[in-house]
Parts: sequence; structure tokens; C-alpha cells
Amino acid sequence: MATLQLYDKLLQFPLFQGMSFSDLTQLVAHTKFGFLKLPAGKRVIKDGERCDRIYLLTNGSLRHESVSDDHSYSVVEEIQAPAMIQPECITGLTQRFHGTFHTLAEVHFITIDKREMGILSDTFLVFRLNLLNIFATHTQKMQRRLWARCPRSLHNRIVRFFMDHCNHPAGRKTFHIKMEQLATELNDSRINISRALNAMQAKGMVTLGRSRIEIPAIEHLVMGE
Repeated sequence: MATLQLYDKLLQFPLFQGMSFSDLTQLVAHTKFGFLKLPAGKRVIKDGERCDRIYLLTNGSLRHESVSDDHSYSVVEEIQAPAMIQPECITGLTQRFHGTFHTLAEVHFITIDKREMGILSDTFLVFRLNLLNIFATHTQKMQRRLWARCPRSLHNRIVRFFMDHCNHPAGRKTFHIKMEQLATELNDSRINISRALNAMQAKGMVTLGRSRIEIPAIEHLVMGE
């Protein structure tokens, strides 16, 4: 990849924003980047796989599937470039990816292994601050979820359930879940869940299938609360 093109690709990601041209020149000259190109339909990351590098999606789209601990339901999300794939997993208590990622179209990645991440953090103050900001933002969002006010209406509780089980707050989502299971998760009756979901479908917010709930754009579902 040409140097100027690499500059442009890196600046799409928050890790490198705010860095001077001089720092970027030094970074590109001395960092061992990996470059990965995959066709559609290929698995990139398996759930529970050790996170030993940062994946920067520069082109294409991914399918991300997360499964509940008891395997009673799962969530499929679509991720569009540019995107960083779970950078918070590279350090901490459990250094493993959450969920499985497959390519939806041809994708291009830039990868940086953990050792190189440490060198970049030691060498460039802005890079280190950006990395800390990413970790802190992720932690703060998780903490805010715990203390958010419990929704009063069933509609809003369903929306909260959807949002709490998504890694990305926008785009298409598919929940593979039975209404009985959703009723159990929300401590309500199946008939009430069915009525609420059918009302949402009538408004074009969701599309219901057999043990499946399609959400075309979850940000629109939130705005319609």
C-alpha cells in the first residue's frame, strides 16, 4: 500500500486522529503493519479466539454474531468500514474476542499486533491518549447502561433489550429469539410481547419471522420510542 494511501486509511480511525504529519511519517516508517484481504463468506474471527492484534476494517462489511451464554438466542449485526474490531479486548482480564465475524463482501484489513501496539503507545503520546480514551469511553458506556432508568412501557423495555445486546448502536440487526424466551428475559407474558412486537411491525420498525426479529436500522427504533 502506497504511503499516502496508508496515511489516509489510518486517519479514518480514532487511534491516529490528532497525530502530526511528522509522527505519522515516523509511525508508518517503523511500524510492522499486517494487511489482510478476504473474499465474501470467510470467517475472520471466532468467538473466544485470543485477541493478539487490532483489526482495522478499511473496506467492505462484516457480519458479527453474538450468542447468549445458554445459547437460547443470538444477535447478528452488520459492520461497515471503517471500523475497529473490539480494540478493548486486546488487554484486561479476558483478552478474547466476543462473537464471531464473517465477511459479507470483500474486505480489507490493516492489523497491528499487540507488541507493536505497545511500542506505538510508548513512542507517541497522542496514540497513547487515543487508546486510553477508547478504553475509557467503552467502560463509561457500560457503566451508564447499568444505572439507566428502567423503562416503564413494554415497548421501551423491548427496545432497551435490543440496544443492550448490540455492540454497535446503528445499522441492521437480526435477533434469533423465540417470543417465549424474550418474554422470560423481560419478565412478561408471551401474549404481551407478541402484541408489542406486532405493533412495532405495523409501524415498520421491525419485521417478524419464525424465531427471528429483523430490525432494518436500530437507530430509527430508538428514535421512535
